[in-house]
Amino acid sequence: MPLLAIVLLAAGTYAFRLTGPLLGHRLRLSDRVQQLLGTAAAVLLVALVATAALTTGHGFAGWARPAGVLVGGVLAVRRAPFPLVVVAAAATTAVLRLCQVA
Repeated sequence: MPLLAIVLLAAGTYAFRLTGPLLGHRLRLSDRVQQLLGTAAAVLLVALVATAALTTGHGFAGWARPAGVLVGGVLAVRRAPFPLVVVAAAATTAVLRLCQVA
């Protein structure tokens, strides 16, 4: 049963993504709606990052993980190379956990 569910979800996702290029020319969105959709995508991404950074299970993740995410975010905004962003975020989290700042 799980394999069937995975296959159905994969097919549905592929079909949903395929409808954009196939049917996009039939739907005209105003500039305001396009701007709102872009903003909504950014807000959703920030909400997902905040949830992943601040919680583990049903509780607070501690201060080390949000600090690492913050360092990575600052470096990303300053357009640092991606490997540097990842290493700096991981190192910040690791050092804080080593110092018992969980």
